[in-house]
Amino acid sequence: MGVEPENTLRSFVAAQQAGLDAIELDLHLSKDGALVVMHDAEVDRTTDGSGPIADKTLAELRTLDAGQGERIPVFEEVLDAVRAPLQAEIKDVAAAQALAEVMHRRDLVSRVEVLSFHDAAIAEIARLVPGVRTALVADHYGTEVAERATAVGAGTLVLNIRRLTLETVEHARAADLRIIGWVVNTLDHLRLVRALELDGATTDYPEIKRTGRFTA
Repeated sequence: MGVEPENTLRSFVAAQQAGLDAIELDLHLSKDGALVVMHDAEVDRTTDGSGPIADKTLAELRTLDAGQGERIPVFEEVLDAVRAPLQAEIKDVAAAQALAEVMHRRDLVSRVEVLSFHDAAIAEIARLVPGVRTALVADHYGTEVAERATAVGAGTLVLNIRRLTLETVEHARAADLRIIGWVVNTLDHLRLVRALELDGATTDYPEIKRTGRFTA
């Protein structure tokens, strides 16, 4: 989120208060198996610490400053702090297994859509949580991305807006897929979203909602 420390409870509350349609977050596993919320695999960029998340216990991660005194949250803290629908991005199959346990225990199928760049992670969460909504995320891609999504049962594509073409959109529509553009932080990208008649967009700036309804 571009106006608050990213992937913190403070940023999620602010996004909800801005009235956005859904909130996207990123999940990693700590050394002791906690499902923690952070974009990068390492803590260096967004905290005062260094090193991979996977090398640190939850207790060690809790000592880090994630910006303006915020700490790295665990997934269930976000569930408790906001009521908005969530888009949870997972990085690997291990995270899929941990997320599936939480989704079953808290009955989250209707509230949480699961995203991933990794086909295997999407396939695994679909196997573990029947009926879950999933989205395949892609940065470098061509028209084949629609077939990839269909193969793992994803209903949505989340695609880098800077590389999105009408041909890719047409392939996705032919496969009956929803299409979300990311990251839409400029008016030019917003115009492209509308010109291509996408189903939505991901943004770092909630104020863009004044000109459209998107996720943060």
